[in-house]
Amino acid sequence: MSRSPVPPDALASARGDIPCDLLLTGGKIFSTATREWVEADLAITDGRVVGWGPREAREIVDVTDMYLVPGFIDAHMHLESTKLWVDEFVRAVLPLGTTAVVADPHEIANVFGLPGIRALVEAATGLPFTFSIVASSCVPASPFESPGAELGPSAVQAVIEDLGAIGVAEVMNYPGVIGGDPDVAAKIATAGWRRVDGHAPGVTGRQLDAYLSAGVESDHECTTFEEAHEKRRKGMWIFIREGSASRNLQDLIKTVLIGGVDRVALCTDDREPSTLLGKGHINDCVRMAVAAGVSAEDAIVLATSNPAQYHNLFDLGSLGPGYQADVQVLGNLVDFRPELVFQRGKLVARDGHLVADSVAAHPAPDWMRTSVHLGSEILPAELELELDPESTYRVIEVIERSLSTRDLKLKGSDLAGCARIAVAERHRRTGRIGIGLVRGFGLTRGAIASTVAHDAHNLMLVGSMDEGGSRDMAVAADALAKAGGGQVAVLDGRILALVPLPVGGLMSAAPALQVARELEELERAAREQLGIAHSAPFMTLSFLGLSVIPELRITDLGLIDVVRFEVAPLAT
Repeated sequence: MSRSPVPPDALASARGDIPCDLLLTGGKIFSTATREWVEADLAITDGRVVGWGPREAREIVDVTDMYLVPGFIDAHMHLESTKLWVDEFVRAVLPLGTTAVVADPHEIANVFGLPGIRALVEAATGLPFTFSIVASSCVPASPFESPGAELGPSAVQAVIEDLGAIGVAEVMNYPGVIGGDPDVAAKIATAGWRRVDGHAPGVTGRQLDAYLSAGVESDHECTTFEEAHEKRRKGMWIFIREGSASRNLQDLIKTVLIGGVDRVALCTDDREPSTLLGKGHINDCVRMAVAAGVSAEDAIVLATSNPAQYHNLFDLGSLGPGYQADVQVLGNLVDFRPELVFQRGKLVARDGHLVADSVAAHPAPDWMRTSVHLGSEILPAELELELDPESTYRVIEVIERSLSTRDLKLKGSDLAGCARIAVAERHRRTGRIGIGLVRGFGLTRGAIASTVAHDAHNLMLVGSMDEGGSRDMAVAADALAKAGGGQVAVLDGRILALVPLPVGGLMSAAPALQVARELEELERAAREQLGIAHSAPFMTLSFLGLSVIPELRITDLGLIDVVRFEVAPLAT
């Protein structure tokens, strides 16, 4: 059986034998199946929709002329990238109409392994929210990363069987999938009848054929319409992503305008607190889709029934009788900011604000606050680069609004606009540091650093090419080691701004508004005092260690040529 039957009282309410718990009267109910608006009362009992039409009720809420739609579902995201612990994340997104997410916890898994995933699941239990997880398949993402823990096939199976994962998370090692790596294949096989999410940036043609044939079913890494449309044609599900750093909706929405909504859903992947509080969550993606020409009805389907269908969330995505009563009440179909939000039939938000005490505190355990282990203090001399003006060097070029990079070849005499970049292993006290060059931040002085560094989450450092750059990088490293992780900007040996992220070096225990303000101050310092011109420097920095997104990355092992999938020398 897919969707579970309602309890006896709810069934009696459905027949009209006893009053329902709640009746929303006078509204227009959206049918995700037929794309219609049906003027009818919506009856709810025991947290489930039990019928459409007049009924006796213990509580009646008048929603005349308003639009009733299912709660939004984020098809793919990482809680850790919001920098908020699970209870604070739920407080931030419930008033925006998001009542469910499918989260890949591979960030915390790279730091703590199975205990980290278990802590996340336990913290989400009991919250007025559907927080589904998928079993992280790439911990680490590739052999070129040094995480704090590793998850083999048996551990992936344990996340499914013991922690209730609903599928296998994004399989980022696409060369391993395509090449038939036995370990990767074994992880895919753990899914059984469940879904297997993908991560295949730029993979097309025969490589895509092999990737799909191996059992992968979705992708959220498309950056062009052509790539997305080929993948859809071949039966792949496409998650159109609109995050903080990687914003692909405008480029990909054409596939919906041309090919309809089949096998497409919306996701955020990585959204910062300032984006959540300023622009919104999935409701912002829906608004953007409508502004780009998608009908409101189709956009709602992309955020409700489609992600529910893909992820086998049988009780979600519809307001039909028997479904979980996650209901948004919208005043219009333009801004998609709900006036009321019900989760399992309980009012949790009104006019953009949480109902008091609707989300209880579920703090992270104390043991998750000690995860930065550098072994010894990093010295400026360890971050120096000896460059020959006549030699040619590989340089990571960051691209605005994209997670992809370019692999530049520049002479030592032509490095204007470049900065030094380093990755220090921070889990096992190895003292290992990879050093390289990066262009595109605009950083001309000082340094920035982050322990948020997908996916192994080692310590990322960027510093100016002048003689003070290495010193400021060392100061930044020391500051984050003492803070238990976070992000920082340093100039002339002085800390300009620091955002503590002590939970795994990834998340804060503070309220979303406080974290957003701290991050805004950090980016302001980086722009105004370090010369950084990039619109999202810390989010972009956090992805430069992810060794599975083309073209050139850096880890504690050194430069990684993602196209050839090998360690590359700095000098060519």
